[in-house]
Amino acid sequence: MIQVDVKKISKSFPGVKALDEVSLSFFPGKVNALLGENGAGKSTLLKILTGTYTKYQGSILLNGQTARFQNVREAQKAGIAHIHQELNLIPQLTVAENLFLGREVRNAFGLLDTAEMNRQTKAMLEKLRLEVSPQTPVRRLKVGEQQLVEIAKALLSDPAVIFMDEPTSALSDAEINNLHQIIASLKKEGKTIVYISHKMEELFRIADHYSVLRDGALTGSGNMEDTSEQELIRMMVGRDVQIEPKTTTHLVEETVLQISDLHLQHPYVKQRKVLQNISFDLKRGEILGIFGLMGAGRTELLETIFGLHTSRSSYSLEIEGRSYEFSSPQAAIKNGLAFVTEDRKVEGLVLGLDVASNISLPTLQQRFFLKSRGEKDLARSYIERLGIKTPSERQLCRNLSGGNQQKVVLAKWLSTQPKILFMDEPTRGIDIKAKQEIYDLMKKLADEGLSIILVSSEIPEILTLCDRILVMAEGRLTANYSASEADEDKLLKAALPV
Repeated sequence: MIQVDVKKISKSFPGVKALDEVSLSFFPGKVNALLGENGAGKSTLLKILTGTYTKYQGSILLNGQTARFQNVREAQKAGIAHIHQELNLIPQLTVAENLFLGREVRNAFGLLDTAEMNRQTKAMLEKLRLEVSPQTPVRRLKVGEQQLVEIAKALLSDPAVIFMDEPTSALSDAEINNLHQIIASLKKEGKTIVYISHKMEELFRIADHYSVLRDGALTGSGNMEDTSEQELIRMMVGRDVQIEPKTTTHLVEETVLQISDLHLQHPYVKQRKVLQNISFDLKRGEILGIFGLMGAGRTELLETIFGLHTSRSSYSLEIEGRSYEFSSPQAAIKNGLAFVTEDRKVEGLVLGLDVASNISLPTLQQRFFLKSRGEKDLARSYIERLGIKTPSERQLCRNLSGGNQQKVVLAKWLSTQPKILFMDEPTRGIDIKAKQEIYDLMKKLADEGLSIILVSSEIPEILTLCDRILVMAEGRLTANYSASEADEDKLLKAALPV
């Protein structure tokens, strides 16, 4: 059992003070929630505690003894594990190879003991209730399964302190419940669990203690049972935040998008379809929600319409009454579609490029001769319009908080002047203030006549924003509700496989 105490930790980057004399404690046998907006300093603190950042002011105490790690391996040897929000897996390697990468088991002859590594991997996967073979390549796993592999990798060394950064952001409800049961077992073993999540309901369900950061400083800490959601939000953002539901107005009857008889073949199993018999329409200025459990085919539906699976799909598509066949995403973009994808870091942004370059990416062909000044003006206009917090348009996107990265993705697509905007889990992994800002922007865009399709796993988000809601299960549409008809119970029942 290890208690972690942080004493007056400060950390600065050029032009930014990420942490300012932060002092807090993480207790053994408890789930210690670490809260704060994106950019509040949570990730910086974790990187100091796990040996990623070695230059800082202040001290770390493990059971009262000063510890200063020179690298990640030293932190791991001290019993600290970090489960990252972004998966650190190698897709081409098997599950077992990923778990034992850098700590391979060898036999008496110095050769890799593959059988032993597979045995230990199988035991760990069974503990996590993940029914996959240790020899399965990671690239063949669903995102939720890959997240559980990431967790298994961290738990393999039996750490005493476990940092969990948004571990449920890609998990289904069943997988989340499973993880919470595992966390309860780890608590009984006396593990110190530090848990970062923007899901308040989840934190009140599993956390025992909280610490809140705002602008790099500690604004409060205490027992979860002694606080409330609104109080925590005030500590995080400095004011009350109320997310107002969309006022459903009389929708324009003009149909902007019509999809008929859509089918998508499975990439590996010829007899199986990922999507089948899907037909729906989208009105001008409508926010159309698509709800379903993980694996229902929601993302694949958007990808297919956007021209990503042309060799495996068939359907009829009309935009404003005119028929189209998109042979590629470029054709979809050219004809008024835009797609905010689920994984902003991998698919939405080029993290090594600056804000201005990312915003101008989709319009490069139209702006082939765009001079630096024009690109800068374009970026500045969207920085102001969307409230992107960045020192300048030349800041690298990797240095922005998650919420501001998502705003850059939105700016990138809005710069194409789309008629239809696809948004796949647009608020995953961002704080409540940034979430409110994105909600307000979506409502404003819809009022201006932009038609939006929103895929979300969060029922409150769907019910708050959408004029109409489609429900999917196992690649089929199972329900179509107006906003006034829909409720949580109806959506969940329609989402369950028959």
